[in-house]
Amino acid sequence: MRTETRTLLIPTADGRADAFAAFPDDGERHPGVLMYPDGFGLRPVLRDMARELAGHGYHVLVPNLFYREGPAPVVELPDHIGQEARPGIFARVMPLIEAHTAERTLSDADAYLRFLAGRPEVGAGPVGVTGYCIGGLLAVRTAAAHPGRVAAVAAFHAPVGADGPGALAGLTAQVHFGHAEGDMTPESLGEIDRVLEKAGTGHTSEVYPGTVHGFTMSDTDAFAPAALRRHWDRLLPLLGRTLSAG
Repeated sequence: MRTETRTLLIPTADGRADAFAAFPDDGERHPGVLMYPDGFGLRPVLRDMARELAGHGYHVLVPNLFYREGPAPVVELPDHIGQEARPGIFARVMPLIEAHTAERTLSDADAYLRFLAGRPEVGAGPVGVTGYCIGGLLAVRTAAAHPGRVAAVAAFHAPVGADGPGALAGLTAQVHFGHAEGDMTPESLGEIDRVLEKAGTGHTSEVYPGTVHGFTMSDTDAFAPAALRRHWDRLLPLLGRTLSAG
């Protein structure tokens, strides 16, 4: 499916967030998906992933999480983020992540979902939210805060339990969590399953074999092609069965 892309500005309580949007170029309305980047931010690999997802029949919105500090790229990145570059990049990125509080997350989520609902290319039904690394935590927060609006939430190599079991217990959206080996202890994985089971929401939560943190990102040394394919094999059916099209 051919796609169209745009760079947009989203009005928020604290200014305007720049964002990338990708959607089918067919003049029809499609379900919306909010895609949160990892801590390295909005960059070519996220645009590529948004285009890939849009090709399956979705309007995908990828915001610049750190717009308060300026337009993307807030931190200049090399084409490939290797091990030697990571310490210096993390030194600049971590203050941005730490400043992005839960309060900011929820305020921005309200703005992003409101913006999606107002786009002429987006259908009137529920939306999906997906995220990577810290973006996965933001996806969970967004889904928990908008139970009537978010029908599906997916998070990959993300600290999904960072807000405690109570945050997961409030989810009503169907869930997929894809964890990296080493990111999740068996005890933590079991606790997540128990909380989601008790909440009664449909979910899968699994460790992707042979992975390290960041496995979906093709511009890093953590990238695992097989795990990225597994990610699509989990994400696409989740969205297909929960949203109104796709």
